[in-house]
Amino acid sequence: MADARDADSVYWVEPKERAILPLDDFHLSHSLKKTLVADRYRVTADTAFARIIALCAESAQDRPDTWINTQIEQVFLKLHAMGFAHSIEVWHEEELVGGLYGLALGKAFFGESMVSRARDASKVAIAWLVARLRVGGFTLLDCQFMTDHLASLGAVEIGRADYVGLLTGAIEGVVGVGEASVAAGASGDFFSLDRGAALLSSSAPAATESGPPSGKVIAQLLTHTS
Repeated sequence: MADARDADSVYWVEPKERAILPLDDFHLSHSLKKTLVADRYRVTADTAFARIIALCAESAQDRPDTWINTQIEQVFLKLHAMGFAHSIEVWHEEELVGGLYGLALGKAFFGESMVSRARDASKVAIAWLVARLRVGGFTLLDCQFMTDHLASLGAVEIGRADYVGLLTGAIEGVVGVGEASVAAGASGDFFSLDRGAALLSSSAPAATESGPPSGKVIAQLLTHTS
């Protein structure tokens, strides 16, 4: 993190209590479900990464400054170019009104920041992210710090030992000393949802046949538990 947008250095933070959002316990409220099913917003992935991180770094009325400085922004742009960092973008017509970005490693996704410039835009982004991670075989969504907003969506706090256990399992076969290659099946697939590569179960509909799914399919994915 950085102290401000124009700070020239960064520092590392390790919360004693870590916020995670269990992928099978996402809280889909009635109002959010209605928003998804109605396709009030158009949602994309990795189509405007630079714009999302810039929007997250912008000052807002409720947040005059940000922890995302130029160094962090440039590093994540490089990670995105390498295929590790991803974004979810929420659009109203042609206007970017919200979204989030984060880092994918193994079967873990580390949410870095989210932004909303329209009602429920960030909630829609998280809903799509959770559905995408579930379909893609991820096991951990790290939210870092708890907020009321995240708690309302099902996030919980866990201690360091429990977090390290979940993290170790999520990155097993991907991060280690002396490993020549990534073990087969060790990484989640961030784009599986777009290809319609997974079925929820024999009693549930396919994620999608081809191309991006509808909001109705996202709602179905979030209400079906494995």
